[in-house]
Amino acid sequence: MRNLKIPEQRHPEKAKKPNNPQPKKPAWIRVKAPVGQGYQNTRQIMRENKLTTVCEEAGCPNVGECWNQGHATMMIMGEVCTRACTFCNIATGKPPKDLDVFEPGRVADAVKKLGLKHVVITSVDRDDIKDGGAAHFAQTIRAIRKQSPGTTIEILTPDFIRCDPSALEQVVAAKPDVFNHNLETVPGLYPEVRPGARYFHSLRLLQRVKELDMTMFTKSGIMVGLGEDRQGVHQVMDDMRAANIDFITIGQYLQPTLKHHKVDRFVTPEEFIGYETAARGKGFLMVSATPLTRSSYHAGADFARMQKARTAASFTG
Repeated sequence: MRNLKIPEQRHPEKAKKPNNPQPKKPAWIRVKAPVGQGYQNTRQIMRENKLTTVCEEAGCPNVGECWNQGHATMMIMGEVCTRACTFCNIATGKPPKDLDVFEPGRVADAVKKLGLKHVVITSVDRDDIKDGGAAHFAQTIRAIRKQSPGTTIEILTPDFIRCDPSALEQVVAAKPDVFNHNLETVPGLYPEVRPGARYFHSLRLLQRVKELDMTMFTKSGIMVGLGEDRQGVHQVMDDMRAANIDFITIGQYLQPTLKHHKVDRFVTPEEFIGYETAARGKGFLMVSATPLTRSSYHAGADFARMQKARTAASFTG
């Protein structure tokens, strides 16, 4: 008779493993803590003007570097969002009923104090407002133009999905230099990552901007590491180019808290280089694809490069 080996008995607690453990954060995704006089100066100006920044609210990993250089992405229309995207760290709930009519002026004042050559203005989603905050965006753009006429303006808007088409037209008519709206992820992940939005509506929004003003730069971004595959990312690139989007950003998703969507994996720097090469081959004027890329990261320098790329393309075309 054969001797059967009895498996070693283990204590249940020791044998238990966590479900879907998070992958360990690699060295290339780690950043230094925010320090420095520039950081403190920027923070003080934000506090003095009672302004909210997406840098803080969303827990951006680049806040130390950007604020040291006097760059901050200002978030208008409050700190509470009416959506509940599972990737986002901004508070969700019922915002105050009325918008702050003095906010556009305070934003413009901060832009002037910081001496910004390029500014990025974003917002929470405000589905509770009839125009989604479009008029507030337009007022903020005009206020900045009045106080800092030499500053180029980039806006990162909601999708205005529940609004009349005239809402978008108000924003475009205010003439921002860059109109940005992020697709965030591949369409198959929308139900779990961006449940209040619709992929093709967001795509159409950006296409419509170009129809209203062909000279306006359009920009959009996605996160990777949410569970998408390479083919899906390439399809998003193709969809963006079909909508005539000029600039794509691709960055690594980082889970803000344990309650948020989990990181599926950390995409390697080599894979980001591959995405950048593919995007340039598809005809984007500007591409930013690195683990730490965010919509407003190095936005001013990237805008200058995009302008040069358009000029060069017009000569060769």
